[in-house]
Amino acid sequence: MEQEINQDAEGLSFRPMTLEDIPAVMVIEHDAFTLPWTEEAFRNELTHNHFARYMMMEWNGEPVGYAGMWTVIDEAHVTNIAVLSPYRGRKWGERLLLELMKTASQLGMKRMTLEVRVSNRVAQNLYMKMGFEPAGLRKGYYSDNQEDAMIMWAELFPDHSQGARG
Repeated sequence: MEQEINQDAEGLSFRPMTLEDIPAVMVIEHDAFTLPWTEEAFRNELTHNHFARYMMMEWNGEPVGYAGMWTVIDEAHVTNIAVLSPYRGRKWGERLLLELMKTASQLGMKRMTLEVRVSNRVAQNLYMKMGFEPAGLRKGYYSDNQEDAMIMWAELFPDHSQGARG
């Protein structure tokens, strides 16, 4: 994530998140989640968490999504992935996840994990399409309604730029 990826034909580009991105991230965060992280949480992630890697997705230079992960030894844990609601349904979440998986693979990560609400079938379908498999439940994980989280894992491959195996 050290270098900006050139803008593609759709006008999408990906780059590392900076402190200056936090106001735009907060707009995306509040649009996407019922339990949004705080500005302070993102500031701490970017300045104090050496395991954290966050990226911005822009469309023609405007922030439309972001994703983050923690990288520990050879495993990546997705912390957040979000696309602004007006830009959903364009497969941009898939593009964002693929960029995150590519970055994790380039950093030497072998596997990736995440949690997703058991009710969020759209996200689960995306994750399964990208090679993630259910691996268990975290009971009462979400504090807003005590909903369970499905734990999912995927293997990462050196050639992840071609997408998930399957």
